[in-house]
Amino acid sequence: MDSLPAVLAGQFSQLSIYELSAALLAVAYLLFAIWQSIWCWLCAAISTAIYVYLFMQTKLYMESLLNAFYFGMAIYGWRVWKKGSGDLAELSVSVWPLRTHIFAMAAIATLSLATGYLLARYTDAVYPYIDSMTTYAAVWATYLLIRKVLENWWYWLAIDLVSIVIYWSRELPFTSFLFVIYVLLIPFGLAAWTRSYRATRLIAASA
Repeated sequence: MDSLPAVLAGQFSQLSIYELSAALLAVAYLLFAIWQSIWCWLCAAISTAIYVYLFMQTKLYMESLLNAFYFGMAIYGWRVWKKGSGDLAELSVSVWPLRTHIFAMAAIATLSLATGYLLARYTDAVYPYIDSMTTYAAVWATYLLIRKVLENWWYWLAIDLVSIVIYWSRELPFTSFLFVIYVLLIPFGLAAWTRSYRATRLIAASA
């Protein structure tokens, strides 16, 4: 397998402006998310709309479906972070109990096995089980991000590490490199949200 710099250089003359644009917007999305800025959802909406098309072209059908879901969640996330509703009006970083995450991971594994089997049997999808697993895990992690649950960053770390390999193997080098950047940025997101969570708890304790 060629090195990442070699592949990027070799494909530069055939650069997909769509893939590059989607990747750059995805980086902007993550940076804004780390800063808890509402503009992360606008970047996410545009980026995911592009990726729906790209993943259909590379036969990553669950990834394409996932990005269609991301698009809808970007709209929902914008509304929640901007106006709020009910108990979300003053949204702050929170931590959910371990049993919730155990249940979620069990559900993700079960759904991945079922969907992976159907994709392997009835479609030409590549990596049907892994693709399904990252898709369902990302759905859950996106919901946690919208609700500002601190643990979302740990889910994204696992998802992004697997995604690097998937996208590289499907000749999407810029997207693969995007997820390398994601992995490098996740510790900053985790640290920033942890500080925010602790600050919120201190304020609540002193109230």
